[in-house]
Amino acid sequence: MASVPFMKDPTPENNFDVGDTVEVLADHDKGGERVRGWVRGIVVQVDAKMVAVQFRVNVYLTDGWMVPDHILWFPQNSSNLRAPSPKNRPTPPKPVVNKADLL
Repeated sequence: MASVPFMKDPTPENNFDVGDTVEVLADHDKGGERVRGWVRGIVVQVDAKMVAVQFRVNVYLTDGWMVPDHILWFPQNSSNLRAPSPKNRPTPPKPVVNKADLL
């Protein structure tokens, strides 16, 4: 196949990939109450301009309606979308070194 000249490498410039865990600033249910804050979700679709994030908790639109499929769309460069903060990440279990660790 012939080489095609280009000014810039045609690699995608997406910040997120499907399956990434992200945090979103949104209205959601926490402890039985509706709050506005950062909530974790999983990226389920990505295109050149938008990112779709699905949540395990109820999330709400700005006008108060609950989103029935738990999926919100955000622009790729949204300030309401970020990688999860390290303080909220679960700590991985310690590896088993010897039999005494199992007891």
